[in-house]
Amino acid sequence: MPKLSLSLLLTFVILMQKNFKVAGHVFGFIMPEGHSLWQQLGQYAPFEVSGDEETLFTVEVVDSLPDLDMVKVYGGEEAPGEPQVLLYRAGEDWVYEMSIWAGHPVCGRMVSDSAFSKAKMLIINPKEALFALNNAAMLMFAFSTAGLNTLEMHASVIANGGKAYLFLAKSGTGKSTHSSLWLKNVPGSHLLNDDNPIVRVLEDGTVEAFGSPWSGKTPCYRNEHYPVGAFVQIRRCPENKITPLSVFEAYALIFSSSSGFKADPSMADGLHSTFEKIATTAHCYVLDCRPDDDAAMVCSNEVRKWK
Repeated sequence: MPKLSLSLLLTFVILMQKNFKVAGHVFGFIMPEGHSLWQQLGQYAPFEVSGDEETLFTVEVVDSLPDLDMVKVYGGEEAPGEPQVLLYRAGEDWVYEMSIWAGHPVCGRMVSDSAFSKAKMLIINPKEALFALNNAAMLMFAFSTAGLNTLEMHASVIANGGKAYLFLAKSGTGKSTHSSLWLKNVPGSHLLNDDNPIVRVLEDGTVEAFGSPWSGKTPCYRNEHYPVGAFVQIRRCPENKITPLSVFEAYALIFSSSSGFKADPSMADGLHSTFEKIATTAHCYVLDCRPDDDAAMVCSNEVRKWK
């Protein structure tokens, strides 16, 4: 057998794959065995599973990507200070570029196949590698589960009495504040996720909320799940009052609070079917409120009455 040259030995890389299960869906990361990112994935540890289960998608971290002829289809409208994702088509493939905020240089670029089953990720700024990988995983999760009765949502979630209560609103409106008021004033409450829970409609029609490895600025990575007790839209108001939403209003709330490229026909049908199932079965409210203790009591007294 011919001897390998030193240069060939030095370029030999051992790839490692780790798999994770979130809301019943398994995905994997693939990177060189000694890659520094492996040491930064503590938030994924509660969700790690053996490599025996079939993956819905994988994200492989690579050193380079080919030059592609890209056509932009989404992005660039984010408010200053908000994370930015740009979405392109390159033939049959999808290309994603992410920045930690609008106007900031791109820190990661990912190319995915049309089925959202395999993606390759290039880290452009190593200092922002975890941000790039988290966003890559969230994008692939949202897109690949669009037809599987699953939603990746923008919400803060409290678990109480074996149920999950999701508080939804635009960033900075008070979702996390309202969750903190429940933790202070409603006995038996704990935080399930503070930014990106997963909601899934199970085969028996139950609407279930799951923790995830993604929780915004609050480190809360619980591998737990509970039937949804209620979805509650938070709106700032001088008085505290809670009002049930109509099916139409509930549909609009779930639509606006979930991730996914709703303009793409391949995803839209599945997403809209899930929106409809949730809006017609779950308890949905709007809470006009102050950021005070009484707001938590007004809300909890209403939404916890359902058994």
